[in-house]
Amino acid sequence: MPALCLCYEVHEPYRLRRYTVFDMGQNSIYEDDDKNCDILLYTARACYLPMNDLLLKLIRRYGKDFKVCFSISGTALDQFEQYAPEVLESFQALAATGSVEFACETAPHSFSFLYSKPEFVRQVEDHAKRIKRLFGKKPVTYRNAELVYNNAMGVALGELGYKAVMAEGADHVLGWRSPNYLYSPIGAPKVKLFLRNIRLSTDLGRRFSDQSWDQWPLTAEKYAGWIHSLAGDAEVINIFNDYHVFGLRNTRESGIFAFMEALPDRILANKDFHFTTPAEAVKKLPSVGELDVPDFMSWDYEGRDLTAWLGNDMQKDAIHTLYKMTERVHDIGAPDITRDFERLQSSDHFHYMSTKWFTAFAPDRPNPFPSPYDAYITYMNVLSDLEMRVTAAEAEKELVKDVEKMARKVVPPRKDAKKAEGTTAGAAKAAPEKEKTAIAKKPAATKTASEKAPTKKAPAKKAAPKKAPARAMGAADAAKGAKKSAPAKKSGESKA
Repeated sequence: MPALCLCYEVHEPYRLRRYTVFDMGQNSIYEDDDKNCDILLYTARACYLPMNDLLLKLIRRYGKDFKVCFSISGTALDQFEQYAPEVLESFQALAATGSVEFACETAPHSFSFLYSKPEFVRQVEDHAKRIKRLFGKKPVTYRNAELVYNNAMGVALGELGYKAVMAEGADHVLGWRSPNYLYSPIGAPKVKLFLRNIRLSTDLGRRFSDQSWDQWPLTAEKYAGWIHSLAGDAEVINIFNDYHVFGLRNTRESGIFAFMEALPDRILANKDFHFTTPAEAVKKLPSVGELDVPDFMSWDYEGRDLTAWLGNDMQKDAIHTLYKMTERVHDIGAPDITRDFERLQSSDHFHYMSTKWFTAFAPDRPNPFPSPYDAYITYMNVLSDLEMRVTAAEAEKELVKDVEKMARKVVPPRKDAKKAEGTTAGAAKAAPEKEKTAIAKKPAATKTASEKAPTKKAPAKKAAPKKAPARAMGAADAAKGAKKSAPAKKSGESKA
């Protein structure tokens, strides 16, 4: 029972402003914010919002029978949050249906795997966390920028826990085999490769609006018929395109939205076919064998290699200069420098320097520079300024270290001081115990003193002045007694 997997790349590069040598060291604002905002708002109105609404409508109509997969770059998410949060909300509404998968990639849409594996791992892990936070699920499918892939990348992604990896179904790699099956990378048997069906993907991505094409106009019935014809030679048919296919590369007037609305019904008319996502397919379908990809391949229109991005000396010089700063940037840890460093890794910057396909840019992604040389000069000026900032931050960091070191030397800790410190610490430790004992005994001692004070000391002090009267009274009494006894004696004598 063949499955159809619809996957779309969602990527918005940051456009550099015309940065000149006079800006270096004076102005570190590299991006053209006005242009970024204008382009994104236009793209949102023409593509993202209407197409997301259509997909949501189709999911509600067909339920779990209709599914799609997106790979959204970090730079696109940044711009959605900054300029058009309603676009991000529309993708989150699709995620909530449970019929949409979100794949992972390098956050800045970069070629970091080719130049720094630690940087690659950091970008993939950071982006995976963001995907989970925004859309609710940890991604298990990976798609690299420009579908760049080789054996080593497959192994690295397996180590990171990915179950599915998207790659180009290039003829020079497949040979006699079909792209409509799952394969495994050499050295990573637990990972499964989803290979893009180039012909079916290109029919939508590049030929749909071409009136000189012998199959124009392309209808949903015709397209579904081509897919159904693969029933005997397919387990999963992966159609992967730039999301700009809808509304930008092919305008609404071309009939692309009407085509997409009719397609699910035409596909599902054949009961042997169903829609799936890569995450679902890897659970159900086995790998039919290993696929050896020793050299990097991509979805470049011709050649399926990296020459559109890294084919001339300008491109190579620019990317090597950039990645030389990797460790220095992360050692500093300054958020603004790290952010600019990552955004400068986007593959688009190097594509603008291409001399191979400079005139073959898609209309929805035009080159903002008048020539590849202008793109290179602007980019290198930006890199020079970034390096100046990195050097200044390093010098500041070293200065802080030196000041701290000098502070330690001015008042070095002495042995006797340490001993005294230890004694003080011991005394301080013992003090609470003594204080506890004193507090415990104090009420009893106070009570005894207060009990004895009135009986012994207070009366003794008061008795001193009363002694004289007591004695005087005693003498008087004695005198009286003597007087009284005298008559008694007299009477006695007289009786005698």
